[in-house]
Amino acid sequence: MRIEVSRDVFRLAQVFTISRGSRTEANVLTVTLTDGAHRGWGECVPYARYDETLDSVTVQIEALPADITRAALYDLLPAGAARNAVDCALWDLEAKRAGKRVWELAGLPAPGPEITAYTLSLDTPEKMREQAAEHAHRPLLKIKLGTPDDMPRLEAVRAGAPDARIIVDANEGWSAAVYSDLAPHLVRLGVQLVEQPLPAGEDDALIGLDRPVPVCADESCHDRASLPNLKGKYDVINIKLDKAGGLTEALALRSEGLALGYDVMVGCMVGSSLAMAPATLLAQGALITDLDGPLLLAEDRDSALIFDEKGVHPPQAGLWG
Repeated sequence: MRIEVSRDVFRLAQVFTISRGSRTEANVLTVTLTDGAHRGWGECVPYARYDETLDSVTVQIEALPADITRAALYDLLPAGAARNAVDCALWDLEAKRAGKRVWELAGLPAPGPEITAYTLSLDTPEKMREQAAEHAHRPLLKIKLGTPDDMPRLEAVRAGAPDARIIVDANEGWSAAVYSDLAPHLVRLGVQLVEQPLPAGEDDALIGLDRPVPVCADESCHDRASLPNLKGKYDVINIKLDKAGGLTEALALRSEGLALGYDVMVGCMVGSSLAMAPATLLAQGALITDLDGPLLLAEDRDSALIFDEKGVHPPQAGLWG
């Protein structure tokens, strides 16, 4: 089997800003596995927050043996972007070889569309109200926050989209005190979830804290090894393929998280339809699906995922799986 890694750049439809910075394009790595008769592929987004770069992840992937299997992969690479791209490519290759879809191989029910959140970039209250009004027809909006001046932004988004469900992503930008101060206003404005309000290394402050709006672990939850440290702090876990290190671990994390009583959110980095495709299987029945990456792009893969009023649809075989 041959393993190839390539870098792809997808222009964003507009500048995308979170509390940690802005970007105008999505830089991804595409892994392609070929055995002479079949091809499987996967995509990952190396993330600086987790000390990953395009170069470092490429080195990890190129060091793998040509006869790599999904089982062996977990002994060779840690959870992260590199393992994710290879794991998803292996799933795709196995499906092509078997002439079946990935969900059949994984013993999952046939997937259907899931309503996905649409993310509003961090901006001035006026700009965020404009964004909200433009996307007020969408049933679920996600607001990027995480600054000392978030209340005007919250009010502006609700004014722009009075009927949409709203979730908030603070990207580690708040403290326990800020969450507590904002909580009554979050309830008043109908916010249904707050992602990672505190820095991952400081989230012990959530223990015993009254949480009238459910709190979701994002940066604090990577794979199953993260779960013991979440007890008493979080109500929901955000599972992302790039954090978990592939669909194999993500499915196991979902199962174990649900068994422990957590609700599940399925999220994404900003990538193409190829990156989202495996996550649509993971998102079946999730409390929150946040797979809007392709909607933020000005360009996408061929056979791109379909987004319509029913949500994000599972991939066609021509894309993945």
